[in-house]
Amino acid sequence: MIRNLLGFLPWIAYAVIATGDEWRYGALAGLAIAAVVIVADRRAGKKWDEMVIESSAVVFFVVTALISFTAPDSPLTPYGPALVNAWLALTAWGSLAVRRPFTLGIARSMAPPEVWQTPLFYRVNVVITSVWGAAFTVAALSLALLLHGAPHATAAVIAIKVLTFAAPAVFTARYPQTVAARRAV
Repeated sequence: MIRNLLGFLPWIAYAVIATGDEWRYGALAGLAIAAVVIVADRRAGKKWDEMVIESSAVVFFVVTALISFTAPDSPLTPYGPALVNAWLALTAWGSLAVRRPFTLGIARSMAPPEVWQTPLFYRVNVVITSVWGAAFTVAALSLALLLHGAPHATAAVIAIKVLTFAAPAVFTARYPQTVAARRAV
């Protein structure tokens, strides 16, 4: 589980570094970390469907770095935290739209092969991906509104980020066990 959370490391690095004018360096750091994580994971035998978040990070940070260097005074600058969550929401909802929940590959790495093709396995991953998508969406909207109205409310920004990451992470850890316990009854 902890190994799979490393996919969020580029996003965390960006969040820490990308404050004010530092967004270009945050984008470069996020891109570098995402690339290192992908290379290390591929060398360790991880499949591409296990690295949707990492792959999405590369695209986001390439685009963000290009914008940050070509238009450093972009009106998007203060909305970096909201944009990260909007991108992650698009990644989650997009994976559901193509019927490949981004959690599916990760779940396959932790579940026995005999359950991979079951409708329940797929359904559990749809629910988990939906929870992440909802959390990212709530975070994106909340952060956009907050940053528009109170751009220096750092504690509130951090609280939104932590809550909207911790809640789906806890859900992800517990939900499959809850479903399994219900099935066992």
